[in-house]
Amino acid sequence: MSTRGGIIHSTAACVIQQDDHFLLVEEAKGGPQTVFNQPAGHIEPGEGPVAAILREVEEETAWRVMLTGYLGLYVFHTHDKTFHSHGFTAEPVALLDTPLDPDITATHWLTLEEIRALHAQSRLRSPLVLRRIEDAACERGYPLSVIRE
Repeated sequence: MSTRGGIIHSTAACVIQQDDHFLLVEEAKGGPQTVFNQPAGHIEPGEGPVAAILREVEEETAWRVMLTGYLGLYVFHTHDKTFHSHGFTAEPVALLDTPLDPDITATHWLTLEEIRALHAQSRLRSPLVLRRIEDAACERGYPLSVIRE
C-alpha cells in the first residue's frame, strides 16, 4: 500500500476516563453528521507525543489532564494515508476557562455502552476510537517511561 507522497502522519490520541465515563469530542467534518473522537491531533515539528497530546487535550476539551499511561502505537491505513497514532490514558485534573478548537462542536462524557452505540451508527471518526477505549478499559498499556522525548 502506498501513501500519498510517502508521508507517515504522526498523531497522538488520549483516552480520558472519570469513573465509568470517557471524554469524547464531537467534530464537524463536513459530512451529514458530526463524528466523535478522543482528543487527538497531529504531532507538530519539534514536538514529541507527550507534549502534543497535552496540547491537543487542552485545545479540544479545555481540560488539563494528568497522563497515566501509554496504550501503544496504533497503525491505521486509509485509502491514501498511513497514520502512526500514539495512544495515551489520562485522568482529568482541572477544567480550564479557554475556548475549544473551532472544529470541536461539543465535548461529552459517555459510557462504553454509549460509545459502542455510536460505533454501530458509524459515528466514530475511526475504528481506533473504540479500540483505544476498550484497550484502556482492559488496562492494556505501558508506563509513560517507555517514551523518551
